[in-house]
Amino acid sequence: MTTHKIATADETAIRKLIDDWAAAVRAKDIDAVLAHHSPDILMFDVPPPFESRGIEAYRETWDLFYPMQPAPIAFDILGMDIVAGTEVAFVAAHMQCEEIGSGGKRSKLDFRLTMGLCKIDGRWTILHEHHSVPAT
Repeated sequence: MTTHKIATADETAIRKLIDDWAAAVRAKDIDAVLAHHSPDILMFDVPPPFESRGIEAYRETWDLFYPMQPAPIAFDILGMDIVAGTEVAFVAAHMQCEEIGSGGKRSKLDFRLTMGLCKIDGRWTILHEHHSVPAT
């Protein structure tokens, strides 16, 4: 027998925040991409730079991301789990984007996303973002 947990209001708010973030990435709306990130965001990424600290460094990673993406931008959430307390939460997601592969063909890339959030002044804020792919 499968049981389904009813999402809390915080989990629902975080899911919307992440859904909106992914939509902003697809729309190339950088202000919306950054809207819920801390000024002190720490991100670990797959392509260089390995580590980005601060909102300006995080912003610059998108300047590297977009030229490698065929239009329309694919940045999809294939599955997402959220654990939320009253002030701290984390998200683990299976994501998929696409790259321009050899010969200019679209190539799918499955990756893992982990985010750490904290409620600051009543608003969920992303403090940590981590993208990874399985080692080959």
